[in-house]
Amino acid sequence: MSKVPENAPQHCPGTASENAGKVSACAGCPNQNLCASGAASAPDPAIEIIKNRLANVKHKILIISGKGGVGKSTVTSLLGHALAAKNPDINVGILDADICGPSQPRVLGVRGEQVHNSGSGWSPVYVTDNLSVMSIGFLLGSPDDAVIWRGPKKNGMIKQFLSEVDWGDLDYLLIDTPPGTSDEHLSSVQYLSGAGLAGAVAVTTPQEVALLDVRKQLSFCATAGVPVLGLIENMALYICPNCKSQSEIFPATTGGVAQLSAELGAPVLGSLPLDPAAGARLRHWHHTRAP
Repeated sequence: MSKVPENAPQHCPGTASENAGKVSACAGCPNQNLCASGAASAPDPAIEIIKNRLANVKHKILIISGKGGVGKSTVTSLLGHALAAKNPDINVGILDADICGPSQPRVLGVRGEQVHNSGSGWSPVYVTDNLSVMSIGFLLGSPDDAVIWRGPKKNGMIKQFLSEVDWGDLDYLLIDTPPGTSDEHLSSVQYLSGAGLAGAVAVTTPQEVALLDVRKQLSFCATAGVPVLGLIENMALYICPNCKSQSEIFPATTGGVAQLSAELGAPVLGSLPLDPAAGARLRHWHHTRAP
């Protein structure tokens, strides 16, 4: 058996686990000097700029989900279409705040459109006369390009979207956020703090693994002071396109969304099926709106 050199580094089992969560939150942050100077404690001037820019937007709503793949972006687009179709005098905007995974251009059938910049700011892309969308997907050279950004750059992009997009007069601005409770959510809540954020709508699927992450998202809302407007259960049932029979392919094992609603006091706004007709409609949009 080889002998360990006397000067070899010593490893203490359990040290990493004992220190987990105890390291300063500022460790490794490039802005430590800025914070130490006291400049970071001053109000962000962008908050007032965004407040003025969104003064003509009546209702600003975050669409959230703790877990990816639950159909949050699809629900956002459907909600936007429903609000816009309800009344032609209602104007709806969708902001795709998922910087690394922008999907609204494809979901809404406007992939390949260009964003125009004028003296009044960026003009959103119009899906219909009263439904518009802004996404970083419009700024990429190719839909396959990856956005490989750290947090500060993503935060800056969200600030730019909120402060420089000329939405005009909107009744609703739906902000499609990525999964989790990280940079994009913190930035959205911070920058909209002075602009009157109406609240958040949480999207989930029935299975417990999704509900677990949604609970974390709702905990974030409670910590950040964001009202939860309600829950939407997606993929609640599968509807066979042939016999129209319904099946629960994601069975709830602990009471599902109804139980979560009872626990948190947040209303269930609706349950959506996993319907192949929705996919057919999406393919139709792609065919008719393809560049």
